[in-house]
Amino acid sequence: MFSNRFFRTIILSRVLLQLGIWIRNFAILLYVTEVTNNDPSAVSLISVAEFAPIFVFAIIGGTFADRWKPKRTMIGCDFLSAFSVLGVWIALLSGSWQGLLLTTLVSAVLSQFSQPSGMKLFKQHVPQDQLQAMMGMYQTIMAVFMVIGPLLGTFVYQHYGIEVAITAAAALFCGSAVILMLLPRDAQSEGTQQAASFRQELTAGLHYVWGQHALRSLGLTFAATGLASGLTQPLALFIAIDNLGQDKSFLQYLLVVSGAAMLVGGGVVMSIGKKASPRKLLLFGLSASALATLGTGWSESIPLTLASLMVGGFCVPLIQVGINTIILQNTDAAFIGRVGGTITPMFTGMMVIGMSLSGVLMAALTLPLVYSISAFSFVIAVFTVKLGNRARPSVSKASTQV
Repeated sequence: MFSNRFFRTIILSRVLLQLGIWIRNFAILLYVTEVTNNDPSAVSLISVAEFAPIFVFAIIGGTFADRWKPKRTMIGCDFLSAFSVLGVWIALLSGSWQGLLLTTLVSAVLSQFSQPSGMKLFKQHVPQDQLQAMMGMYQTIMAVFMVIGPLLGTFVYQHYGIEVAITAAAALFCGSAVILMLLPRDAQSEGTQQAASFRQELTAGLHYVWGQHALRSLGLTFAATGLASGLTQPLALFIAIDNLGQDKSFLQYLLVVSGAAMLVGGGVVMSIGKKASPRKLLLFGLSASALATLGTGWSESIPLTLASLMVGGFCVPLIQVGINTIILQNTDAAFIGRVGGTITPMFTGMMVIGMSLSGVLMAALTLPLVYSISAFSFVIAVFTVKLGNRARPSVSKASTQV
């Protein structure tokens, strides 16, 4: 994999980008909680700033990503993310913590343009037989930062303060952009066909997704998986306290076990590479996640809970790589951005809905029953994948709609 120049470059760039994102986000989070005296409303606004742009800008960013040159788009987004740090300095000088939300919001918007451009580059530069293994490596790196990112962000903020943390984040964003300049030039055809209007291309993208049976069913898979994830994500603390009888500090051990299992899962995906089809990975990951969620929700034994979390964490990269590979294999290069912009909000939207309902459901039912509902959502996702197996239309059809 690392003999591929594109892969080496994109991985190094994303490492710097993730470092910057985690340091900046945790610095802002810890600073806001400190100056607002742990106000939950202020903390929730940070989450709104992170997730809201996905609903509004995902399909818009995906459409523009299909119109623009992907390399240039990613470089521009990284530099703009660095420039947005000026907003943090202005907010700090004015003494208004609300201004810090603007930087988070701007970065979240920019990511909706950058991410689909990255998917386009994967489609262009990665051979089909290496695609799944490279996606596995990519997801493994994302999993690494889910484990170490909060630790790094907390360390930098506590030892050096908000000013140094934000400055370091800006430098890392600039470093990511500079490294992206080493990528091969964008093809001349990229970003040059502007005959169709933005509205026409956006509509064509929606028609393309609707016309592809595999993509339609994958959208349902994303929605069911997002709901399952959202229902349990805010309740992990209660697994430690209510089910296991531990104090809240025990949550960190549960998260570490889950994160470590994600790393192992990503490594397995890399190793099996060409041997397993993405649909088999996805089906196995969803099925095992359903069982793991049941085990986590009903277990009152620490070893059984840890084992269930290990299985669930192991399956996360299987699900992510399976879905992303299916998208790349079933989507024409001209539609990558719009397909991602259409399907991704289904996951995020249902995840936010699940997170909103989790507390209400737990109050009305019990913790094990909420986890059972989550497991059932994973089962529904399994059936949507099987539904997608019934038809696999060619990715070339509908490409003339641009």
